[in-house]
Amino acid sequence: MTTVRTTLPRRCSPAAFWRGRLRRTRTRRLLETHLLVLLLCAVVAAGSLFLSYRQTQRGAAALAAREAPAVQGLAATRLAALRADQEAHALVTARLVDVAGSGETYRSQLSAADQGLSRIADRTDQDLGTVNGLLATYGNSLGLGTSMYRDQPLMRDQKLDEADSLLTRSKVGLAPRLDALQRVQLRHAAATATMGRWQQTGWWLAEIALMAVASTLLSALFVLRDRCGRDWNPYLVAAFVLTVLLAVFPLLTATATEDRLAGALGDLGRITEMSRHTGSGLADAQQGVAQESEEVRRELAAGDWADRIYQGTVVGGLLVVVLPALGLGLRLDSDYWRRR
Repeated sequence: MTTVRTTLPRRCSPAAFWRGRLRRTRTRRLLETHLLVLLLCAVVAAGSLFLSYRQTQRGAAALAAREAPAVQGLAATRLAALRADQEAHALVTARLVDVAGSGETYRSQLSAADQGLSRIADRTDQDLGTVNGLLATYGNSLGLGTSMYRDQPLMRDQKLDEADSLLTRSKVGLAPRLDALQRVQLRHAAATATMGRWQQTGWWLAEIALMAVASTLLSALFVLRDRCGRDWNPYLVAAFVLTVLLAVFPLLTATATEDRLAGALGDLGRITEMSRHTGSGLADAQQGVAQESEEVRRELAAGDWADRIYQGTVVGGLLVVVLPALGLGLRLDSDYWRRR
C-alpha cells in the first residue's frame, strides 16, 4: 500500500504576522504623508507662481499701454510747445508775418502739442485740465501776436511777451507744469516696471515650494520602489520633470521681462531729459524723442512670447497639483485603501 503524504502550508508566527502588518501600516502612512505634503506644497507653488508671474505680465502690459505712452506724450507736448514759441518769434524777427502760409510751422507745432495731450488723457491719472487751459491760452496769444496785431508792433510784442510768460513762468507756466507732470509720470513708470517686495517674496516662495515638491516626489518614488516593489510611477516621474521645468523657465522669463522693462525705463528717462532741452536744436530734440519712443515700442513689443510661457505656466501649475495626487492616490487605493 502506498502512503500519500500531504504537506500543509506553514502558517507564519503571530510575531511575523504583526511585523508585516505593522510594516504595511507604516508604509501606507508614509505614502499618505508624502501625498499630503505634495498637495500642500504643489498648491502653494502653483498659487505663488501664478500670482507672481501674472503681476510681472501685468506690469509689462501697463508700461506698454499706459505709462510709456504718457511719458512720451508729455515729452512731445513740451517740445512742441517750445518749438511753437521759437517758430513764432523767428517769424516775427524775419518779418514774414505778412507772407501767405508763413505761420504753418508754429501752428502745426501747437496742433501737435494739443494732440499729444489728447492722446494721453486716458493713459494717466494726473489732472491735465490746467495744462490744457494754459496751452489754449498760450496758442491764442501766439496767434494774436503773429496775425491780428502783426501791423501793431506794441500790441504784437505784448502778446508775444504774454505767450512767453505763459510758457516759461516759474512753477505755473506751461513748460514747468509739463516738467512736473513728466517727473510724476516717470515715477509711476518706474514703480510699474520694477519688481516690488511682495512680488519678489512671491517668487522666492514659489521656488522654495517647487524645491520641496521635487524633493518629496523623489522620496515618494524611492519609497514605492524600496517598500512596495513597484517600478517608477509614471505620474510622479512626469510631475518631477514638470516641477523642474516650472522652477526654471518662468523664472528665466520673468527675469528677461524685468531686464526688458528696465531697458525701456532707461529709454523713457532719456526721453524726459531730451524734452527739457531749450534754445536752439529743438527740432533735433524732437527727432531724438521720436527715435527713442520707437525704440521703447520695439522693446515692449518684443515680449509677446512671454504670454505663451505664462499660459504654459498656468497649465503646468495645475498638472503639478493633479499628477502627484493621481500617482500616489491610485497606488494607495490599489494597495491599501481598498483592503481596509
